[in-house]
Amino acid sequence: MSLYCCCCGGRDLSPRRFGYLRNLPCSLLPSFASSRHPSTRFLPPLCSLPNPNLTVSPPAPANSNAAAATLPSVPRYREDGLDDEALDAFLADLSPKEQTVLLKRQRDWRRALHLLRRMRSLAHYLPNPFHYNVVLRTLGLARRWDELRLCWLEMAKDGILPTNNTYATLIDAYGKAGLVKEALLWLKHMRARGVSPDEVCMNTVVRILKDSGRFDEGERFFRGWCNGKVEFDVLETETDGSDSISPNSFLLTELFKSGSRAPVSKKIAPGVEDGPRRPRLAATFNTLIDLYGKAGRLQDASDAFAEMLRSGIAPDTITFNTIINICGTNGLLSEAESLLAKMRERRVDPDTKTFNILMSMYASVGNVKTVLKYYNKIREVGLCPDTVSHRIILQVLCERSSVGELEDAIEEMTKAGARVDEQSVPVVMKMYINQGMLNEANMFLEKHCASTGISSRNYAAIIDAYAEKGLWKEAEDVFYGKRGTRNKNDVVEYNVLIKAYGKAKQYDKALSLFEDMRNFGTWPDGCSFNSLIQMLSGGDFPDRAWELLGRMRDAGFRPRCETFSAVIASYSRKSMISEALEVYREMKALGVEPNEVVYGSLIDMFAEAGKVEEALHYFNLMEESGLPINGIVLTSLVKAYSKVGCWREAQELYTKMKTLDGGPDTIASNCMINLYADLGMVTEAKLIFNDLRKNGEADGISYATMMYLYKSMGMLEEAIGVAQEVQKSGLLTDCASYNSVIAAYAVNGKLKDSAELLQQMISRKILPDASTFKSIFTLLKKGGFAMEVVSQLESSYNEGKRFARQAIITSLFSMVGLHACALESCDLFLSAGMPLESFAYNSAIYAYGASGMVDKALNLYMRMQDEGLKPDIVTYIYLAICYGKARMVEGLRRIYGLLKYQELEPNESLYKALIDAYKIAGRHDLAELVEQEMRFSVDRPTDDDSEAEDC
Repeated sequence: MSLYCCCCGGRDLSPRRFGYLRNLPCSLLPSFASSRHPSTRFLPPLCSLPNPNLTVSPPAPANSNAAAATLPSVPRYREDGLDDEALDAFLADLSPKEQTVLLKRQRDWRRALHLLRRMRSLAHYLPNPFHYNVVLRTLGLARRWDELRLCWLEMAKDGILPTNNTYATLIDAYGKAGLVKEALLWLKHMRARGVSPDEVCMNTVVRILKDSGRFDEGERFFRGWCNGKVEFDVLETETDGSDSISPNSFLLTELFKSGSRAPVSKKIAPGVEDGPRRPRLAATFNTLIDLYGKAGRLQDASDAFAEMLRSGIAPDTITFNTIINICGTNGLLSEAESLLAKMRERRVDPDTKTFNILMSMYASVGNVKTVLKYYNKIREVGLCPDTVSHRIILQVLCERSSVGELEDAIEEMTKAGARVDEQSVPVVMKMYINQGMLNEANMFLEKHCASTGISSRNYAAIIDAYAEKGLWKEAEDVFYGKRGTRNKNDVVEYNVLIKAYGKAKQYDKALSLFEDMRNFGTWPDGCSFNSLIQMLSGGDFPDRAWELLGRMRDAGFRPRCETFSAVIASYSRKSMISEALEVYREMKALGVEPNEVVYGSLIDMFAEAGKVEEALHYFNLMEESGLPINGIVLTSLVKAYSKVGCWREAQELYTKMKTLDGGPDTIASNCMINLYADLGMVTEAKLIFNDLRKNGEADGISYATMMYLYKSMGMLEEAIGVAQEVQKSGLLTDCASYNSVIAAYAVNGKLKDSAELLQQMISRKILPDASTFKSIFTLLKKGGFAMEVVSQLESSYNEGKRFARQAIITSLFSMVGLHACALESCDLFLSAGMPLESFAYNSAIYAYGASGMVDKALNLYMRMQDEGLKPDIVTYIYLAICYGKARMVEGLRRIYGLLKYQELEPNESLYKALIDAYKIAGRHDLAELVEQEMRFSVDRPTDDDSEAEDC
């Protein structure tokens, strides 16, 4: 059934259409419909005034006296040095009401207090409660609690009894300062004096409870007030005897003592119980609706709105803003839009806050287009965007990385006389930094912060934006840069810069900054110590972290469990067992209970060391403490069992892990495969490996372990099959995974496949390690390289000689026919412009000779001699290969002559090289003669004078 409502234009307001208006009594709506508000849609916006910064005083009423007309000029007189005598004369001509207006206009608490005291010194001044209420409010907003206490004492001396307005003022002042407990204590004073809260005072209390999240207490206080009996006990706050008494609580005690000395007025203290009453102010319902909205009680908010209409109280702009905000918070966007339309129909004009709520509502769902629509709508209806409007629009544009639109919006703000709110500065800076526009970020910061300055919290946010990108130098520049009106860095800025240094691994700079804090008047807090300790622990500096943790305790800070955990984990990674246990014992001594991360680190540390008993001890402690046993801990135990070959225990634990949610992880499965591989248990390892492959969980370690198992068992075909599978799977991502496949190919004699994998590895910028070169030497031997060649290359690698790695890789590529790759590798050291050793020249001669570029090879041989390097056996072996390819028989004769006349030691590898070269050159006859000479020369004594026939 639809609800016909004249205030909504007769449109459908059924629960389906408008959830917050369900159960709305139609018969009571005409009273709301009759409430009309004058439209201001044709008034010029405030921002169109000639000077938007000018405070325009409202025109004085026609019946105001001459003294009231001069009130706006009083502040100027004070600045010009108006003495107290002249001021007294001026104040004496004002009526009490005009004096109240004058006090309200003072924005400085000192001036307001001085004016009140000058008024009290007048001969015919009658103490006025309104004067005291105004000054008490001014002092409360300025948080001048001691001055407020003195003003309260003067009020008591003047015999002025606190009224509901007084109590509401004090409760509001303390509540806005965040002193909720102290604000509610004023209710005790009211109860002691028998003062029953009026509607304004009640609304103030409910609003404070709402803002502090105490929704149920706020509702109960409201209901008690409506029922005629205020439940003061509802607001009793439990105090812990261990808590220290705050200075404000002490001041309140003194205030209450002085207030209680005044006589209780019979007029205001007949008792705190009144008859049932109903709220009559829109502000009360606004507070109640907002309370229900913040508590998530939408039906109650709807009922409160219906009760407001039923009571004949016309909703105002704040009412609609509150309900629109509730709709937006709960994702009811269409209902919020409908409410905006109803506002206009009822001539309740939206204000800037209305549009801010709508902008924020659509920004939360990423609807940038609608956010921009309402931002432009603010000016279209004659209003001006405020700080919140600008903050929302800048946030939205930054999240979308719309640099051009953002800069246009900032320029428009600047032209309108507004400036970027300090809370928006870190947001804009973060966008520039994320986009890599560092110059623009610096210019923006200098323009909007250099002169005015922003809070430490926002400076810290800017530093953190740089830190997240690893830009520690830029973060440092902000920290040490010009601060406008602020020069001192707050501790939060130090903490964030320490974080920036930590992410960039600038540990010395972080420590230096930490030590310098005290010199600049800033003392480190617990966060400073925790950040630095965790940073050093993560950088594997556990001793320095442990020393700093001791300093943290000495400074009176209690380290958190996470801090101890970081130090223990750091010691565990370095297998420093005794030190890790010392930190654990200190942790327990301080009463800090270990968490699962601490126990996990200790268990894994003992597992890596193969100490099963110790690992099981801490596992049992973890179970006894009631902490959940996760898969990581169980994996560590599997690792511990596998280290000592306890396959049955490991198998039982692994089977138990299969019953848990998610089952065993890849690490645990790899540990089991490795355990079975060490024991030669092929079938068991294969079952787990196949499960991993079926679930898509097999990683490079899984494949590498299976290849190792198959190789060790002589199952070369299976090893090659796994190697080919991992090559196709895309799991070759690091040096270890490449090494396992290359090793499998090397064992099976797949030389070219191995070399091609090595080339792929190099092209991906993955540097070969010792295991890689070990496999390369195996490949060279299997490829028929002479032992002298392999020995020379191995020796150069082991001695760490310059260009040894490139020479070895060049030799492998040349051997398998990857000549382009070989020459590319060769060029790395030939074009380096640095002296080369014989092994490098030998490798280059072989590469060019094998590729058919014999002239280049012989030129390198001449260059080698020019640099004073004598050819060795390897050189002659490679020269023989070159001469053979070029059919240069005379060159072969010269090398043979060196052997014949014993200028070279008889060498079987060189003889074989000559034999092969003669065959390549087509001189099989000479090859046979050299072969015969080799059979005699290799075994005969070196002083044998017999000569072979001339070849």
